[in-house]
Amino acid sequence: MVILVDMDDTIESLLDTWLEKVNEKYGRSVTRDDIVSWDTSAAFPGLTKEQVYGILLDDEFWKDVKPIPGAAEALLYFRSKGHKVFIVTSTHYRSLRGKMEYLLFRWFPFIDWDDVIITSHKQMVKGDVLIDDGLHNLIGGDYKKILVDAPYNRDFDAEANGMIRVYDWEQIKKIIDGMDG
Repeated sequence: MVILVDMDDTIESLLDTWLEKVNEKYGRSVTRDDIVSWDTSAAFPGLTKEQVYGILLDDEFWKDVKPIPGAAEALLYFRSKGHKVFIVTSTHYRSLRGKMEYLLFRWFPFIDWDDVIITSHKQMVKGDVLIDDGLHNLIGGDYKKILVDAPYNRDFDAEANGMIRVYDWEQIKKIIDGMDG
């Protein structure tokens, strides 16, 4: 199978580090559960989108983002089963260098540049399955859809929309194994 995998909050915990940095810089106390829409800036009244999203453009920021437990092991497992694994991300071009160098290739050294697809239109990418936390990336795609649970997608009825909601990488491995058999 061709397994397409998102980066942010799918294989690495962007939101946790992002909230920590914005809270620290602007004296806020926003938590992960406060992020109930895709637009993270909505949880920071009084701050501009530039203030909230600008933090992501600093290459140094990406040094602090950590992998999600089990993600690297699962991707290696899929490869050991003969699957092709591609990272599909809609990373902003201004954060690309830091995100790739300090995060992806650091924590996932078995991934190389040939395994990365950068696009804002994931529905255009051909694969058998997409694992993602962003509803907008799953809706309309011609692949099996695995939705990684997050506060901003919890009110969405995944099952009614042809998606499987998951909470960790062990669940994802079981689902992929079930598709394989």
